[in-house]
Amino acid sequence: MTEAQPIAIEPMDEHNQFLRDRVHPSDWVNPEPEPLYNLVVIGGGTAGLITSIVAAGLGAKVALVERHLMGGDCLNVGCVPSKCVIASSRVAAAFRDAERYGIAAREPEVDFAAVMERLRRIRAGISEVDSAQRFKEQGVDVFLGEGVFKDARSVEVGGAVLRFKRAVIATGARATSIPIEGLEDAGFLTNESVFSLTERPARLAVIGAGPIGCELAQAFRRLGSEVTVLEMMGQALGREDPDAADIVQRKMEAEGVRFIFNCAIQRVGLEDGTRTLYIEAGGEEEAVAVDEILIGAGRKPNVEGLNLEGVGVDVDPRTGVKVNDHLQTTVPHIYAAGDVCMAWKFTHAADVAAQIVIQNALFSVGPFGKRKLSGVIMPWATYTEPEVAHVGLYEHEAKEKGIEVETFIQRFDEVDRAIVDGEEDGFVKVHTRKGSDKILGATIVAKNAGDMISEVTVAMVNGLGLKAIASAIHPYPTQADALKRVAVQYNKTRLKPWVANVLRRWMSFRR
Repeated sequence: MTEAQPIAIEPMDEHNQFLRDRVHPSDWVNPEPEPLYNLVVIGGGTAGLITSIVAAGLGAKVALVERHLMGGDCLNVGCVPSKCVIASSRVAAAFRDAERYGIAAREPEVDFAAVMERLRRIRAGISEVDSAQRFKEQGVDVFLGEGVFKDARSVEVGGAVLRFKRAVIATGARATSIPIEGLEDAGFLTNESVFSLTERPARLAVIGAGPIGCELAQAFRRLGSEVTVLEMMGQALGREDPDAADIVQRKMEAEGVRFIFNCAIQRVGLEDGTRTLYIEAGGEEEAVAVDEILIGAGRKPNVEGLNLEGVGVDVDPRTGVKVNDHLQTTVPHIYAAGDVCMAWKFTHAADVAAQIVIQNALFSVGPFGKRKLSGVIMPWATYTEPEVAHVGLYEHEAKEKGIEVETFIQRFDEVDRAIVDGEEDGFVKVHTRKGSDKILGATIVAKNAGDMISEVTVAMVNGLGLKAIASAIHPYPTQADALKRVAVQYNKTRLKPWVANVLRRWMSFRR
């Protein structure tokens, strides 16, 4: 048996001490291995945790190996801390925007240190769910340390050998640097370090206008930083519906975020604590001086040091472990799940991948009973304000597949609740197969779009179309009424001229 190696989490205050004591306790003693495990899981992020605890609950003998912090990115450096910062920033924005609601507006006094202390406190409290002790109590053998495949049927960790019938690689991904001259020497932040800040950067450059970049750029601007976003493409949120991205971009610009698009960063310099990015955009050169640089783009799968090639598991250093539609690697009894192998790098995607792996690894027999990743309908959201949420196909994707679509749009400036809330700048956009109410995809731009998209997702998963949404009673007044209105738009297309003529004659007869 070996003890876990201590890990420092900056700043090491009482909250981070509590966090560490739960998700990587320094006094943890690894158990004696079982002779044979049904499942050995490497990686204690969302995919690994769910695979482990669900499989153990179903009677499997499971070992979980984690080298760093249980909870993975989501708890420690992703969803939880980022949404804490976003929540505080929204309160600050509400102070500045109060005059629109008949309340005297004022500049909020943001205590950045207190904002970050709140983050650490909330994260520590939530960490109980992902704690090593909880998983031990649920029947999982938790091994803290570096896991390495010894051969295709065993993993070594801390000198102990874990033999298995099936294994799951769930080691996730990490933020990566960008090959820019001088960047490494100047220093930069990623999602793995930005939440350790205790002092607000007066000037912040964000490289990348994707979801992470936009979320944190808006949050830091609202908390008082001057923010410049540098993006090589021509718009923010480049993979999203352009109409949706435009609304978010305009909102952020109105709040003082500066975007520089079609931007190439030539080099970065550091002098007297000031970091200067030398850029070229639109044929013009400019020097952008900041206090901190945040990289909001680029993820790299954690595949090093596992001896994957040595046991026959194919790996692409850019996209990660190669898997088939059943999440099997090139070694059929070894599976992978989550960010280490999937293009969908969301917590809820890792969750569903874990469920697929459990079914396929433990309960399928030959080709029978297997689940496919391609059968998943995946929603996602970007938590700017307003939020952007999407599920299914974009219009251009449907057309690329040769599918004719009809698009129905309901703007929020025509929805009563959005008007009274002062949140008119947004829409619901639904694409259906032409001539049918079958939903192919949807995009929502609204303050709570991430919550609203679930209604569309439920409909799609269960084969329900816009007619079903139209038939459901939606409470008035809510912003979700926009979904009902989109569905009613579809129903109106069914009222062909000949049908309208028949109805008029019928009503005349009924007088």
